[in-house]
Amino acid sequence: MKPVTHLDSYRTRVTAGPPPVPELSMPWDARVARSDGYDLHLVHRWNSAPHVAAFRRQAWTLPRWEAELRAQLDGDDVRPLLISWHGRPVIYAEVCRAARHAVGSCYRARPHDLGLNLAVGELAMTDSGLVRSLLPRLTDALFEADPHCTRIVLEPDVRNTRAIRSFEAGGFVAADEIVLPGKVALLMVCRRSSAGARTR
Repeated sequence: MKPVTHLDSYRTRVTAGPPPVPELSMPWDARVARSDGYDLHLVHRWNSAPHVAAFRRQAWTLPRWEAELRAQLDGDDVRPLLISWHGRPVIYAEVCRAARHAVGSCYRARPHDLGLNLAVGELAMTDSGLVRSLLPRLTDALFEADPHCTRIVLEPDVRNTRAIRSFEAGGFVAADEIVLPGKVALLMVCRRSSAGARTR
């Protein structure tokens, strides 16, 4: 087996594989979202909720979400996840290879960098501390799942101050304002330390 080296994260000619699916410990659990049935309807409903749609701008029709999830599942760039807390799905997440998305052109992205998008689906749970509790576990699990990954990035809308505060409390640091399709975003970064754990 080829030894793991973090230099691979810096080499521009390296091609990273699909983003990993993190293994979380109780009370958290993460699984890949399906493109039909319960999962499809839940993802569609959550993204249509006003508090989510205001910033994600993905209040799409059910058929469009079905096509989107199917494309993600068939490809190697994005993994759609449903994250549960005590067995109840509470967060829709997308883990992507940042270098292969729009955010990758806004900073010096490395092939193994991971990008995150998170949405708490139920409005009543948005101020319950879920995201700030989840993020340290999630980033540690992603770093463990991909030993070549040295950075995880988020790009919340600059107007979404609630999410930004949660991301900061969860271990991410603001790096720069960037312009992405449809929004001005705040690039936020969580780095792997030399010891292997996440670091600010």
